[in-house]
Amino acid sequence: MSATFAQLGLPEPLVRALAEGSILTPFPVQEATIPDILAGRDVSGKAPTGSGKTLAFGLPILARIQKAASRRPRALILAPTRELADQINRDLRPLASAMGRRVAVVYGGVGYGSQRSALNRGADVLVATPGRLEDLIEQGAVDLGQVDVVVLDEADRMADMGFLPAMTRILDQVPGDRQTVLFSATLDGDVAVLSRRYQRNPVSHEAGTVEPRSSEASHHFWLVEHHQRVGQTAELVDHVGSSIVFTRTRRGADRLARQLSKEGIAAVAMHGGRSQSQRERALDAFARGRAQALIATDVAARGIHIDDVASVIHYDPPADQKDYLHRSGRTGRAGSTGLVVSLVTPEKRREVQRLQRHLDVVSPIEAPRVQSLMRPVVAERRPPRPRSTPGRSPRAVPGATTASSPPSTASKHIYVSNLPWSTTSGELGDLFGRHGTVTSATIATDRRDGRSRGFGFVEMARPLAAGTIRELHGSLLDGRELVVRYARPRGDRKKR
Repeated sequence: MSATFAQLGLPEPLVRALAEGSILTPFPVQEATIPDILAGRDVSGKAPTGSGKTLAFGLPILARIQKAASRRPRALILAPTRELADQINRDLRPLASAMGRRVAVVYGGVGYGSQRSALNRGADVLVATPGRLEDLIEQGAVDLGQVDVVVLDEADRMADMGFLPAMTRILDQVPGDRQTVLFSATLDGDVAVLSRRYQRNPVSHEAGTVEPRSSEASHHFWLVEHHQRVGQTAELVDHVGSSIVFTRTRRGADRLARQLSKEGIAAVAMHGGRSQSQRERALDAFARGRAQALIATDVAARGIHIDDVASVIHYDPPADQKDYLHRSGRTGRAGSTGLVVSLVTPEKRREVQRLQRHLDVVSPIEAPRVQSLMRPVVAERRPPRPRSTPGRSPRAVPGATTASSPPSTASKHIYVSNLPWSTTSGELGDLFGRHGTVTSATIATDRRDGRSRGFGFVEMARPLAAGTIRELHGSLLDGRELVVRYARPRGDRKKR
């Protein structure tokens, strides 16, 4: 049985704030690392994305640090990208408030004024990207001389992005007796160098795995011609719902977003060539479900921590196995199921086969089979999020609602997919009618030929609907495993 947050040694105000955000039980990485960080030990943690590592280091830091003087933070968290830095800030800020502490975030792409003001007011915890932090240090806007604890989050990616010299310069300015916490997908190479140089007898923890064969996502490799990729991507997104699609270049991301829009898929692009406000708008559109597809480059996608991403599509193959793992980690997070599809053109087949060997992935490169794919279903438990940030409500998108966590509206409609093609509305009503009174049952059909589209909707009284979903989700009908969940409110469904 898992320990509670209180049993891990966290103070009552933090435990209460977590409970207010419906976070009651620690994730494995949190249970493993929080006691050591609370005790002041240096920690090296290896954990996959979506495992809850932000709270694993954030909670004990907030429990231990003292109030900061102007421009002299007591804790420093380094992150590779603006998006990840901003996500950490949003996750920790409400918890910091419960402890009477302040969190500030600094990153490039925006003006200096508001960041300097936050530092002048006193930032107990400073979340920063290396480049902007060095700029502010040179300007005299921040002094690291009173930092008691440093966190290197996604240290491997910072090293891959060329930030290793900046990290060492920054760490050399922090007091030598500080506590150093390091989280990374891998603990070798440059990360091992950082650990040897800047950590003292670190405790190592590994929670979960970053290997795709053990992921909650299923991995598929589809052989397509170059000109078929856009149509195949559109069909896949239309079938499974919210998807992050990866391209190698900024221009490719912009072009694909336009092409998908012409195919009727609401798509937004996100890459380093766009301003911070443009990136935030794109991310917000995807998070709220207004966009079905987020087209991203590898660097821009670091720090995207959105629950309920149904699939990741490798439109262009990743540069190496690390990029494959980091990309694929955007779906199947923290107990949810997910789908990862790589589009492989004939000229890239050997390259992808080499990648499979490096990853030890045994999966055929085969013809696309969209209609045979199950929609990914979100597990009951989500990655921890203290509480909603004003203006950023959770989104309802296809495949994103849990059976035991219905929408906030009083919807009585149930969505059911992967139906046998021969199923009629009457048969669907009879199936659900065994569990209670059915108000209506409808099979979605193609307007052109009247054939079933393989999914439908059932309306039942809300108290009966919850139990029916639990009973029927995953059950077999003529050999097909049904996907059953609450339907989105009609106004939220994408009009095509």
